[in-house]
Parts: sequence; C-alpha cells; structure tokens
Amino acid sequence: MNYENYDLCFPDQPVVDLYLPIWANLPAFRNKPAFIWAEDGPARVSSSSTLTYEQLNTSVQSISSQILLSLQRGDTVVILCVPGLELVEIIFACQRAGLQAVPVTPPHPSFANDNHNHHLVRALSQTKPKAALATRSYIKRVREFTSSTSSASSNNRLSELLRPLTWIATDDLTGIKVDDVKLNSATYNGCRSNDVYLIQYTSGATGIPKPVLVTAGAAAHNVRVARKAYDLHPNSVIVSWLPQYHDCGLMFLLLTIVSGATCVLTSPNAFINRPRLWLELITEYKATCTPVPSFTLPLVIRRGGVDKGTSTINLESMKNLIIINEPIYKSSIEEFVHVFGLIPSSISPSYGLAENCTFVSTAWRSKNNGNFPIHKNLLPSAKLPCCREELMEEEIEILVVNEETHEPIDDGIEGEIWISSPSNASGYLGHPSLTRETFNGRLSNKRQGNCHRKTEVLIFTGRASDIIKRADGIEIHPHYVETSAYNSCREMLRAGCIAAFEYSGAIAVVAELQKGETDGMSLVKICEGIRNGVLNDEKVEVGEVILVKSGSVPKTTSGKIQRWAAKYKLETKEMNVVMKMEFGDINGCRSTLFKDHITHEKNGKEGKKKIEVNAEKRQGIFVATANTRNHLSLLSSL
Repeated sequence: MNYENYDLCFPDQPVVDLYLPIWANLPAFRNKPAFIWAEDGPARVSSSSTLTYEQLNTSVQSISSQILLSLQRGDTVVILCVPGLELVEIIFACQRAGLQAVPVTPPHPSFANDNHNHHLVRALSQTKPKAALATRSYIKRVREFTSSTSSASSNNRLSELLRPLTWIATDDLTGIKVDDVKLNSATYNGCRSNDVYLIQYTSGATGIPKPVLVTAGAAAHNVRVARKAYDLHPNSVIVSWLPQYHDCGLMFLLLTIVSGATCVLTSPNAFINRPRLWLELITEYKATCTPVPSFTLPLVIRRGGVDKGTSTINLESMKNLIIINEPIYKSSIEEFVHVFGLIPSSISPSYGLAENCTFVSTAWRSKNNGNFPIHKNLLPSAKLPCCREELMEEEIEILVVNEETHEPIDDGIEGEIWISSPSNASGYLGHPSLTRETFNGRLSNKRQGNCHRKTEVLIFTGRASDIIKRADGIEIHPHYVETSAYNSCREMLRAGCIAAFEYSGAIAVVAELQKGETDGMSLVKICEGIRNGVLNDEKVEVGEVILVKSGSVPKTTSGKIQRWAAKYKLETKEMNVVMKMEFGDINGCRSTLFKDHITHEKNGKEGKKKIEVNAEKRQGIFVATANTRNHLSLLSSL
C-alpha cells in the first residue's frame, strides 16, 4: 500500500475536517482507503468495509447537510452509535455542521441495567443536547421505553431526559446525493478553531467522569503534534480497536486524517472476545502504528499467543507500538517483545489526558534507541524539553511544580505536572471552580521554570488521589501492591483486575478470581499468598484480602482500574464477594467464605512482624503529580 507523500510544505488546516476535501480531490488520495472496518470471523477479508477519502468526504458533506435540516449550527447532539464506519462519518459530519458532539456508548435499549445507564443520564443532564443520533431500530426501542408506564416509573430520570430529544435516524442520513462543494477555510461554515466541537468525558479513573470542552482548533493542534511525534505520514497504516467515543480512540480518527494515512478499525468487544485478532490485523495489513492500553500486552500473551491460531503472526512492519495507559511496566514490555519478536525500538510509551485533548508526549525515540531509563520496573511515558529551543519545537510545555507553593521543583522531589499548550481544552462544562483550579494555574513569581534541567524523560508512578498514606507517613502506590498480589497466584487471579486501596485504616486488596470452582481451603491459600507476596515484595502489610467473581472490579473504557469505585462498591456491599480474609494485629487471621456462608478461622504461629522501611534515596529521580492528580516520576538519562 504505497502512495505518494504530500508536500512537506503543505499548509496545515485550522480544523481537522478541512483536510478531508483536500485529500479527496488529490488523485493519489481520492481512492485511497481512509478507514477500513474489520469484522472478526472466517470471512473477515470479504466482510471488511472501506471508506476512501473521496467517499468519506462526500458522506460527511451529505450527512452534515441533512442534520442541519433539523438543527442549527452550535446545537449540542448526543451520538448513540455503536463502533463502526457510520460512527466515524457522524463524528466528522457534526464538525462540518458546526455542532457540539457528545459521543456516548449506547446502553442496551431496554435500559434494564441501571449500571449501564448512569453515564447516559450524566451526559444528558450535563450537556443538555437538543437532539440524539441513533439507528432507526434503536430509536424505536427508546420510544417504547419512554412511553411504557412500567419502564418510565422504574427509571423515571432517564425517561424524562430522553423524551424531549429530537431523534434523528442515522439510516436516513446516508446515501443522499449532494452537489460537489469545494470547501476551503474561507467558505467553510463548520466548526471554527475557537468553537467547541466535542464534549468528551474524562476516563473516570480517579472520580466521576467530567465533561471536557474541546475546541476544533485545539483538537487539530493536538493531532498535528502527535503526527510529528510518531512520524506518521500517508504511508502509515494504523490498527485500532479502542473505543471511538473519546480520548485515544477518537484522537486516532482525527490523526489518520491529518496524516493522510489508512486506519484499520475493529470493535473493543471483538478484541476482548479474541485478543489475537489485533495481532492478525497488524500482520494482514502490515500496520506501522497501533495504540493500546498497557493491559493489552499481558492479555494477548495469555489468550492470543503465537500458537493459538492458524495464521502466522508477523509484527516486523510495526514502527510505533503506542502504550497509552500508565504506569508502564518494563517486564510486560520485555515479555511481549520476546514472545512475538517485536523490534524493541518500536515501543512508544506515551502520556495523555482528556484535558489536553488527548496527546501530551511520548518517550519514543530516546537517544538509547529503545533502551529507556527505568525506575522501579517502570518505563518513561514522556520526553521533556531541556532548552528553550527544544521547548518551542515540542509545542507542548510540561512543568513540574510543588502542589502547595506552585514553584517549579528539582529532580528527586514529588510535585504536580502542569501542561501548557494550544491543545489545552477550554475547561469542564458546568464546573467553573474546578475549571479555574485545573486550567488556570499560575506559577509562583519566585521561580519561572525548570527548562535547563538535565532530566529528559518522565515516568508515571501513580495518581495522587490513589496513593495510600500509612500512619507512619510512608506513601504507597497501589499498583505495586496489585502487581505483587497478582504475581503471588497468577494461575488463579485475573491480571489487571486487582484493586488496592485504604479501607478502614488498613490496606485492602480486591482481586478477581478466574472463572471456575475453587474450594474454600484453596481460597484461603490464595488470600494468604496475596498477603505474603505483597509483604515480601513491597514490605507492605495487607490488612484485608477480598476475592470476588470475574467482572466485579470496575474499570474505565480503556481498562484503567477505578479504585475509588471499587472501594465504594465494597463499602456499599455491591461487590460479588467469594472470600474475605482479615489479617489482624495479633496472631492469626479471620476469613469468611461467602460462597458457602461458613466462617473459617486460623491461628498463626507467629505474630505480625514489625516492618521498618527506610526512605528511598532518589538521586537523579524526579517524581511529580499531574494537575489532574496524576503521580509521575522523571529520570535523568542513566
């Protein structure tokens, strides 16, 4: 799949949608696939559908024209479409129509599961959309729900929010011919640079998801910076199964267009059902770039290995394996590289957040050609400019400051990450005080920056709101506890499905069991193994271990553990608990086997050992927290 490159002097456009008509009218791009949708199954190639640049531009123009028959420029619309090429068309059409889009994962139209309805209720009540876009069949089910007395009474708030919306069937928006319109920045009537085109929600990793206002200009800047950072161009082929509703999954739709690249898409459910599909798509399309959360690599090793399919896996084409979740463990990267023969220099650990559209920085292309500096088994997520010229070239400024004094701080001291760039979002919808706190930070006058540091890379070590603070002042990052807990019994526990947090004055570990029956004594051994494993690895005492059924630990759409939500579910007794074991301050422990409703007590031979932890020397290490309450570490080149 080779196409002529665009002129390096080609002028960038103020909004992403304006790239579409340009590519569509260039002979080398007109019939080039912009997006390919791949269904899983034996006939995947024949069942794949394609949108060329010309088809996408025509479709976007048609859909935007039809939407504006019912709406006006500036209106807010909620998009309730399942992942697919239709969702891609709708997202770009809303920008061309000048609308504010709120993409939301559509709940099942029966709305029977209250847990799946919460986010839709939140989005409708906060964004107050005028209309909703969905398929004709989905709209029919929604109207049945809102007109049913029993359904409405059981979920009255959702029914009240859905009923007054103008419903637009996506089935009626496609296939309509429109006149060929030559769009340019002078005649363009879609979203301008300063117009909010997207209301995207934060992931919810540390609290209730918040609506972030993203302007079309900020989004265009963000994907242009990412295009440069990852060296993407028209010969690039991207593979993505990430949700297309927000953050990285949505950003890569825009990134594909500004790069003139081709993006192969599939659904998150298809990947979760068969993780090997991701590797097969990379091999089949000779992909050069793919973004995945950090949990993907160990998951694929366990469930999608080399010998678990009929086709050969070949990842030699890969130039950017973008790891987007944090923290990023070196050991899982090394295991994946070894098992699948990936070129180590293609590993692209990256850092981003919704408040900066998505992308902030990547540690890819370090001077060590993939040999990153390591801190406690963690890889760096970002690069930092070391001089003013480098800062101007990077376009996104990253500073680390003291949380209390707002002074820039030196290597070896914990602080907070502040990001300043044209990619910054406009704030949180309906949260003026939180917007001022998060988006309008000011440095102290005492010092004006730490640009001439020797530090080059940033390592994410955890989030400030997740830190467990012990009575003796020691701070513990929960992901280390969770990793040790999993390693204590890998064959019985689900990787990436363990949450550690402070609970009733002690450290609690909630761990999902793999599916299958386990007897009571085996569960006791698992609990004891978790407690001993964490004690041996991290010198940290666990006060309580709770074993739960598969699917009990809450996560974000990108696979991040929601520790705050796990704690809430435990407090409100909503966890599907199988076994709970408490470790007291004196001899022994007490465990409760919920499955059989019996209690098992065991007296230990030794009392609780006193653990003394000396403060770790951090020479050359820079530890920081982000303005969205993220904890990170910064290391000098070693």
